[in-house]
Amino acid sequence: MGQSDLRPLLAPVVAASGCDLEDLVVSLAGKRRRIELVIDRDGGVDLDLIAYVSRAASAALDEGGIGEAPYTLEVTSPGIDRPLSEGRHWRRNVGRLVDIDMADGTTVTGRVQGVTADGEPSVAVLIDGGEQIIALCDITRGRVQVEFKRPTEGS
Repeated sequence: MGQSDLRPLLAPVVAASGCDLEDLVVSLAGKRRRIELVIDRDGGVDLDLIAYVSRAASAALDEGGIGEAPYTLEVTSPGIDRPLSEGRHWRRNVGRLVDIDMADGTTVTGRVQGVTADGEPSVAVLIDGGEQIIALCDITRGRVQVEFKRPTEGS
């Protein structure tokens, strides 16, 4: 079974936990299948939630007959290197410094201020001291920049 077969089985389990299924990767690891679920939600995920989703997903896989063949299940959250491609990704990174590759070939760096849902989805970004509204359709890729010391409120 590939990821297209497993998604209908696992997506409801992840949704029931209050999370979004960001990615599902199925690969071979020797004689076992490796099933990786990448989950996220507003406010982030913690180890208790990952353990809960892991148990629920394992039960769903076993009930769905997947457990007959050996598999390894990994449940994780997205890393900081995940591209920002959906409105929810931008919303979950408000306050973070990002590099934005634009459809016109330029790249801008700024701090995410918020996401608009009215009309065309867009992101508000503080660039060089001024807020710019950028339509998500004009962004080809967004990447969070690693900061070891984030600015304090008001600076």
